[in-house]
Amino acid sequence: MFIEQPPEFVRKLYPGAIWRMDPNEKAVYLTFDDGPIPEVTPWVLDLLDKHNIKATFFMVGDNIRKHPDVYQMVVDGGHRIGNHTFNHIRGFEYLSANYLANTDKANEVMKTDLFRPPHGHMRWGQYFTLKRHYKIVMWDLVTRDYSKKLRGPQVLANVMRYARNGSIITFHDSLKSWNNGNLQYALPRALDFLKEEGYEFKLL
Repeated sequence: MFIEQPPEFVRKLYPGAIWRMDPNEKAVYLTFDDGPIPEVTPWVLDLLDKHNIKATFFMVGDNIRKHPDVYQMVVDGGHRIGNHTFNHIRGFEYLSANYLANTDKANEVMKTDLFRPPHGHMRWGQYFTLKRHYKIVMWDLVTRDYSKKLRGPQVLANVMRYARNGSIITFHDSLKSWNNGNLQYALPRALDFLKEEGYEFKLL
């Protein structure tokens, strides 16, 4: 649970970051990290379109550079874009100046006011600097679809167990979540489950 649904003391490490939306509203907010990837993202878009769902895609700038056509598909589909750095780097492993420069480089190819740090963490100095320019969006539920240690039913079980009013739910349109089969198994079933539970899908 520590990973799937971060406890309150973890959320307080980044005051003012968005972890969960209105807990009084029966709605969830789908997000996808690490794209755009041509083998994966179009499949996600097609599935979302069939359900008439809009989502937020936190994209890696270098992937946009490599696959601008896939990026444009997301934009044309009416989805939101968020910054996930240019090279998917860990904040703790970089000097703040280098981390911020990498984030700025990413924003040159996507122009957004949303940011999510790769791996969900960064130095406080990086955080408070970025917070002046972006809405920092974390998550209330990360499905762990990327994990080689989990199978599709376990990823789906994470959604069924932890989804709640206002949840920001994170999947990954990445090769990791695709090649292990978790995304293809869990995402369609998760959408069906959330709809059956009466959740509305909203855009950040």
